[in-house]
Amino acid sequence: MKRKLVIYIAAFVAVGTFGSCSRSFLEKTPQGQLVTDQMQTVEGCEATLIGAYGLLNGNLDGTWGNYASAPSQWLFGEVGADNAHKGSVNSDQPNMNQIELHQVTSTNDNLEVMWTRCYEGIARCNTTLFLLNAVQNGSGAKFTAERAKEVEAEARFLRGHYYFFLRRLFKNVPYIDENTSTTEAITKSNEGDVYPMIEADFKFAVDNLPATHPQGDIGRPDNIAAKAYLGKVLLYLNRQSEALPLFNDVIASRPSIETLDFDDNFKIATENGPESIFAVQHTINPDGSGDNANVGDMLAGFYGSAPVNCCGFFQPTFDLVNSFRVDANGLPFLDNSYRTNPYKSDFGLTGTAKENYALNQTIAFDPRLDYTVGRRGVPYKDWGVMPGDAWIRDPSYAGPFVAGKHTIFETEFAANSVSGANYVTGLNVNIIRLADVYLMAAECAADANDLDEAKRLVNLIRERASHLPGVSVNGSPAAAYNVGQYTDFPTKEYAMNAIHFERRLELALEGHRYFDLVRWGIAKQVIESYSAFEGSILSSFLGITFDASDEVMPIPQTQIDRSGGGLKQN
Repeated sequence: MKRKLVIYIAAFVAVGTFGSCSRSFLEKTPQGQLVTDQMQTVEGCEATLIGAYGLLNGNLDGTWGNYASAPSQWLFGEVGADNAHKGSVNSDQPNMNQIELHQVTSTNDNLEVMWTRCYEGIARCNTTLFLLNAVQNGSGAKFTAERAKEVEAEARFLRGHYYFFLRRLFKNVPYIDENTSTTEAITKSNEGDVYPMIEADFKFAVDNLPATHPQGDIGRPDNIAAKAYLGKVLLYLNRQSEALPLFNDVIASRPSIETLDFDDNFKIATENGPESIFAVQHTINPDGSGDNANVGDMLAGFYGSAPVNCCGFFQPTFDLVNSFRVDANGLPFLDNSYRTNPYKSDFGLTGTAKENYALNQTIAFDPRLDYTVGRRGVPYKDWGVMPGDAWIRDPSYAGPFVAGKHTIFETEFAANSVSGANYVTGLNVNIIRLADVYLMAAECAADANDLDEAKRLVNLIRERASHLPGVSVNGSPAAAYNVGQYTDFPTKEYAMNAIHFERRLELALEGHRYFDLVRWGIAKQVIESYSAFEGSILSSFLGITFDASDEVMPIPQTQIDRSGGGLKQN
């Protein structure tokens, strides 16, 4: 049985290079210091590699404040798109409002959080590579040639991941590697594209990671994870013909998607299953604390009488919920006509109408809705029937819905959440899962005009969705659940539209949406159309405008100030 890679956050002193372009990081007084000779050992190098994994959960120095660096990317990837509202109340975390409304300034603290966490992860990868070279060329004990290649491949895979997160959000970022001195790192320019180096790191990982998880730890990437991630990078570079063979290798390595349970991806009991390609491993510490848990998603606990009642953020939009509606053939409304006469739950009702609200169980929905979203009158995990406003901080601001993929079962709280803070859990976050790969492969097939193959891959995702048992209310289905198959992709344009829509349904609230819209070149069209619809119900979101400059975030002003002229603003 594979071990789960358990990582406990510790203080590391980087040897040789530092990847953060931050004087404050470089000038910290160490509380305890390991000298170079102590770290230039096999054990020291393995320890720094573990430290590089430690930043995957986005946590550098405490459980609070890591929301922007969450591996789920809920803030930038979902709130920044059309899938989710920030939630809570308007005045709480006001800098998140800038992200939702696309009015982000360079002083927004969420940018600084994302930047520093990723560069700290890069620094730890670079330190691992520096130490590896020193160990293998030193006079002491050395790694075996096989393990040395694995260590380098693991470190470069992780470095590629951190740079990919930075590149797709900020675009123009400085490239720091193990050969960059501390002095150079501080003033390094952000001119030039880092994608070639990201690609090189993942290619090295593909060539050198084994078919099984290194060291028997399931949290470490294997060859299949490297192929999936390299394919994703190539897709972002519009090199679909190179990405498709990699995706096909990943698909061939796993059971067919329709045989796997959709909901297993979001349960502690079934995490790291066959659909998980690369996941951030979260855990509650032996002392019950949560530094190594899913701290990035902790604000997305609910409110009021909910079993998890902090802090009311991350609420699905009306637009997302209604996108799960289907026609008589069980197919989605690709023309956005799902917005006609939208389902609003009990929103807008008052008095006795609100009190006596009854769920309309005749609406035709894709069953993935009730595994993705909590809505009034429908059972939510084992928490009981979702009561509506009693679990929501301010429904008049962000609507009547709650998110469903980031929470755990109430029966799992004792062993898998922080006592008294059940919003901090040990639930993993998938960076890439098999359904994501199927749909990326479908994009590549459609791009090559192989519309039959694109349709086959999409229909397999939809067949799996059709196997989901509908949620029951008083012994009958909570909706007229229906998932149909596409009989034809008549044109490439139709195929791409269907694939885009399927990615939204399948991967909703998993951090992909904003980045998909940007790479497809449709962010302005989609977000402004969404704003017109959503704003007709919730006035706070009316009139959002999206310009080309909004496709990338500003470089944090603090980093520009510290760089001595090295960094240029986007």
